[in-house]
Amino acid sequence: MKRKRQQKILELITNNIVLTQDDLQNLLLNEGFEVTQSTVSRDIKELRLIKGHDSSGNYRYVSSELRDTNKQAFSHFRDIFSRYTKSVDFSLNDVVIKCVSGMASSVCVALDAMYSDMMLGTIAGDDTVFVVTRSEAQAAQLTNELKKMM
Repeated sequence: MKRKRQQKILELITNNIVLTQDDLQNLLLNEGFEVTQSTVSRDIKELRLIKGHDSSGNYRYVSSELRDTNKQAFSHFRDIFSRYTKSVDFSLNDVVIKCVSGMASSVCVALDAMYSDMMLGTIAGDDTVFVVTRSEAQAAQLTNELKKMM
């Protein structure tokens, strides 16, 4: 059921301009999926959906997975990172990224798409992203790469 629902979500965000979780929940209900807001929220996180501009310039939920396959994706993620990041620093093998309030999740998705090979994992709060790397050298390298984008 979950897989079917998530496939339907990808279809819905491709064919509709979905601005909010409430919009997505209503579309799913209209399609016969009985879902709560928390289920929609979990699906959005698991599907790595982000709010961004589509090819027509509409601001809406888009799939980061679908965008990863083309050059436009990297540009889009770079743009998100540079717009919403305030500072980047590291200590030992951890990188801490301070963001505009409410944008850490979007910055985190962008990081995961661009630098997943350099990171063990990421955690996003409201205005902070915490990154764990394998070594202090890798944390320093990632920090330098990220500062170039600011």
